[in-house]
Amino acid sequence: MTRFHWLCRIAPITITLWHCRDARSFRPLWALEELELAYDLKLLPFPPRFHARDYLDENPLGTIPLLVDGETRMTESAAMIEYLSMRHGGGRLSVRPDAPGYGAYLNGLVYGEATLTFPQTLVLRYTRLEPEERRQPQVAEDYARWFLARLKGLEAILERSAFAAADRFTGADISVTYALLLARALKLDDAFPAVVADYWNRMSQRPAFARARAAQSQAPASV
Repeated sequence: MTRFHWLCRIAPITITLWHCRDARSFRPLWALEELELAYDLKLLPFPPRFHARDYLDENPLGTIPLLVDGETRMTESAAMIEYLSMRHGGGRLSVRPDAPGYGAYLNGLVYGEATLTFPQTLVLRYTRLEPEERRQPQVAEDYARWFLARLKGLEAILERSAFAAADRFTGADISVTYALLLARALKLDDAFPAVVADYWNRMSQRPAFARARAAQSQAPASV
């Protein structure tokens, strides 16, 4: 399924994003909406390597997301945020190397994926994706606890600032907030610290977040 979005109607579409509802590809989708870029959104069932076999012709890994912009092909969601910001968005979602908060920004981009999202993928796999006989409740519980423990880092940041880095909204907030979106889908959000729950509420009320959710509305449920 393909959807076209023309937020910048003067410029032709050059960016194509393959996306599953509420999967990691939500990060670049949200970034596209924040930057008001035109894009072609290709909606797939999750996981596409099993349910959309033709997708393997585009991405042999079978993973989501895939972003194509001319000769550029990317498969890492956090990197896509920085790419879109710097290549097409005048750096609006980025922090410059000579600016305060640059290190925190880069850390936030990766923290959202490597520290917060990774353990949740094990929860997802062993509670929902594996056949019933292969599910591992203990593994899922252990990694859910791992994720919740890793929120302490975010809690410490948010006690000092309203954002993940640089005291303003950046791509780091997109990366981190996606991990909270996934946690809500996995019903882990009841254990959010108060400051993290407040952060989620603020980030999820951004107009571009709502537009990204609307853009994926015709996609089959991912989790």
